Amino acid sequence: MPNGLCPVKAMQAERIAEVPVTTTVPIEDRDQLNLGCGRKLMPEAVNVDINPVTGADLIHNLNQRPWPLPDSHFDKIFAFDVIEHCTDVIAVMEEIHRVSRDGAVVSITTPHFSSANAYIDPTHRHRLSVQSFDYVTGSNDLSFYTATQYKYRARQIVFAPSLLNRIVGRAANRWPQRYEERWAWLFPAWFIYVELEVVKPAQRR
Repeated sequence: MPNGLCPVKAMQAERIAEVPVTTTVPIEDRDQLNLGCGRKLMPEAVNVDINPVTGADLIHNLNQRPWPLPDSHFDKIFAFDVIEHCTDVIAVMEEIHRVSRDGAVVSITTPHFSSANAYIDPTHRHRLSVQSFDYVTGSNDLSFYTATQYKYRARQIVFAPSLLNRIVGRAANRWPQRYEERWAWLFPAWFIYVELEVVKPAQRR
């Protein structure tokens, strides 16, 4: 078994490794990046997906790093419902940081760990907390996992619309740690929205 993988996982790894990198647009002409776009293409962005069926501008496996994208190029990065599919969240955040300009805005959504959506999709590798991004903003004692720097612009635990969830949502976003430790399984959330600003100190001198 190659690399200790079972035969099925070995074949899956080979298929992923064989995804060819193809692009249909001049990347230097666009300053927005839409990662894991699926069929939700943004005409003003470089749309990236692993599946050619989506019609993405750049066909690439985000688990293969470095990405075939230039350093310090993009002003806006969208990562909607994609980061939970990647093998290494910290490495993805480092690549986003690399291809972003100083001050770029990164918008991320991912299912909250208490949501059924976090478990239904068999390709999800991670179930994340609204506090997971503290590890790249210096808000956690273990933020030494990476040298890349971001700062929060916004973050929100989002709930499915209902009167009860409106009340719970207010409390959860006021006391997110308490909610996730004590209430999350009683009042499950829907997804997390995080907006980060890229910080590149060397470009601010």
